[in-house]
Amino acid sequence: MLAINGWPGRLDPVRIYQQVLHEWAATAVYCPDLTVSFAWSPLDKLLSPGIFVLALFVVTATYVHFRGRERFGFFRQLTSFSSFLAPINAFMYLFSAVPNRPYLKLESFPELEILRDNWTIVRDEAMALYQAGHVKASDKLDDASFNSFFRRGWKRFYLKWYGDDLPSAQQLCPKTVALLRQVPGVKAAMFTLLPPGGELMRHRDPYAGSLRYHLGLITPNSESCRIWVDGEPYHWRDGEDVLFDETFIHRAKNDAGTDRIILFCDVERPMRYGFATWFNRSFAKVVVSASQTRNVEGEKVGAINKLFSGVYQLRKVGKWLKEKSVVTYYAIKYALFAAFIWAVFF
Repeated sequence: MLAINGWPGRLDPVRIYQQVLHEWAATAVYCPDLTVSFAWSPLDKLLSPGIFVLALFVVTATYVHFRGRERFGFFRQLTSFSSFLAPINAFMYLFSAVPNRPYLKLESFPELEILRDNWTIVRDEAMALYQAGHVKASDKLDDASFNSFFRRGWKRFYLKWYGDDLPSAQQLCPKTVALLRQVPGVKAAMFTLLPPGGELMRHRDPYAGSLRYHLGLITPNSESCRIWVDGEPYHWRDGEDVLFDETFIHRAKNDAGTDRIILFCDVERPMRYGFATWFNRSFAKVVVSASQTRNVEGEKVGAINKLFSGVYQLRKVGKWLKEKSVVTYYAIKYALFAAFIWAVFF
C-alpha cells in the first residue's frame, strides 16, 4: 500500500497531488513502499546554473543565427565559433554605438581618413613587400585565424595584431606603421592578397568586438573582384575604402586576371557605455591577442596558435575519417559535441 507522509490507505487523488507538490517544494519526496527518494525537485534542476548557462548560449546563438538575411545551415551554425562566442557577441551588439547593418558609414569614423588620404604611400610599401615575396601564406600551422584561407590562394603580411607592431613591419614598411599608430582604434592590420581565381567561402568572423576596414591598394578595379556581406556586393577600387561588420556572413571572389591587394584592418567597435568599452578592450587584450602570429622567424606567436598545431593533427584525423565515411564522421562529430554539452552543462 502506498503511503505518502504517513497517510495509509485510500487517499483522495487531489490531496495526494497537493501533498506531492508540497513535498517537492520542500526539496524532498519520499515513498517508503517504492523505495524512491528525490533529493531535489525537477524545478531545482531546471534552475541549476548549468541549465541557465546553456539556455543563455541557446538564446544568444539563435539570435546570431537569424541576424542578417544570410545564414548557415543548422548543423554548421551549431558547431561554429560564433555560437561559442554568442553570449559575448550578444553583449557587443546590445551596447554597440553603431547600427546593426552589414556596411557602415565611414563618416562616423573620421580618424580613418588619414589612411585613405595617404593610400599611395601605403600602396608603395605593400607593392615592395609583394615584389620581395613577403606577402605570403604561413609555412607552418601557426595562424589559426586564417589557416583555411591559405589553400584558396589568400596571402598576408601582418602589420600589427591586438598589441604592438610586428618588428618585421616596423623594418619593412615603416611609413604604413607610422600612419597606423595615428589611429588608436585600429587594433589589427595587415596587407592581404587574393589572386586571380581566389575565393573565400561563406564565413562569419567569431568576435563582434571589432569592425572590418578595407582600403584598396592594388586592385582589378572591376566588379569581377568583389566581396559580398550579408548578400550585398562591393568591389574594391584603388584608393577607396569600405567598413563592414564581419560578423555578418560574407565571402569574396576574384574572377579578374590580376591580384587584389588591400590594407585589411580590425577597427574597435564603438560602444555606448564606458563599462562596455572596458569589457571589449579587456577581452581583446586577453583572448584575441593570444591568436597573434609571425611574419618571420623569431617573432611572437600567441598561445592559441601554439596550441593550433597540435589540435590540427586531430583535424587531419577527422579529414581522413570523412574521406572514408561521411556518415561515420558526422556521427562521431555530433556524438562528441553532445557529450561535451552534457559534461559541461549537466
